[in-house]
Amino acid sequence: MNKQITIIGPAYPLRGGLSSYNELLALKLQKQGHQVKIVTFSLQYPKFLFPGKTQLSNALPPENLDIEVSLNSINPLNWILLGRKIKNEQPDLVIFRFWMPFMGPSLGTLARMIRRNKHSKIVAITDNIVPHEKRLGDRLLTAYFLKSCDAFLTMSKSVLKDLKLFNISKPAIFNPHPMYENFGEQIDKVKAKEKLGLDTKTNYVLFFGFIRKYKGLDTLLEAFSDHRLSNKNLKLIIAGEYYDNPQIYLKLIDDLGLKDSVVLANHYIEDSEVSLYFSAADLVAQTYKTATQSGVTQIAYFYNRPMLVTDVGGLSELVPHQKVGYVTSQDTKEISDCIFDFYENNRDSEFSENIKSERNKFTWESLIDNLFNVSGFG
Repeated sequence: MNKQITIIGPAYPLRGGLSSYNELLALKLQKQGHQVKIVTFSLQYPKFLFPGKTQLSNALPPENLDIEVSLNSINPLNWILLGRKIKNEQPDLVIFRFWMPFMGPSLGTLARMIRRNKHSKIVAITDNIVPHEKRLGDRLLTAYFLKSCDAFLTMSKSVLKDLKLFNISKPAIFNPHPMYENFGEQIDKVKAKEKLGLDTKTNYVLFFGFIRKYKGLDTLLEAFSDHRLSNKNLKLIIAGEYYDNPQIYLKLIDDLGLKDSVVLANHYIEDSEVSLYFSAADLVAQTYKTATQSGVTQIAYFYNRPMLVTDVGGLSELVPHQKVGYVTSQDTKEISDCIFDFYENNRDSEFSENIKSERNKFTWESLIDNLFNVSGFG
């Protein structure tokens, strides 16, 4: 039976992976015949809490989606009025996207207001329960939100385990992050390099996404300084906006003598550019210091790109070692060993071929089935 569904979380005109995910989920639900609306933020973060240049997308609005821009993350009166509105609309299922404690008060209050209709099921897709960058009061804010939900879907087993830290006994299920399918098709590697202005005969490792301390770019740079890699006609592309002090990384590049081995594309990578970077790269590196799961991995799967990930959080769950890439410790020697092995033993074709079968695990249909199962509609 088709359902009336409301998704509450980032969406256009906000940019980023969370928005892309929520919009894709809405489209997939609509394709199955459900009536879907997304409620997104009119104010997501106050400027002093947002480390980037802008929260807004430069792209055209997505087609065929009902997106209501009405949630203010710091205005309690807004939460109450919006909560009443959604309560009266009586959606069968309300899907909240929860990724950081700061959102606990607004989303938790909304959920409590909606539940008063005694009809709507409240399910949270939880990216993180314990944040990467901890702050005072995190536990209280997260607990406030978690207590307002009927069920949970986590995208890593580590987050499913973290729910137990809050004594959560409600239904919860793990489903890996589905592949991103909205950035365009893979293109020829040489053409991608040409469009990005890269040398077509050089090999490239890609570090992609917002640059924050927990993502371990410093670790990757240190690994990249291994003398064995200098003989592989190899460069590191750093593609993403700094959410951290740029000088930390620029000084490290200089100190390690990597200026000629690094390509800096330190701006927000628009959706239209994503396919170029992943198509141009040989290997996608995620040397994270902490993690739960990552959308970058799911972009790499879509573009059949081998991966190197560290054994933190749920990353290793997604990347079978020596099958579609590498799982390493955070030791720089081990990381450089893997990069060296990839090029020395020409692993690209083998890993890329294995990805084609492994990627079948990461479908939107599976995630939707699990959302309905955990909510009691299965």
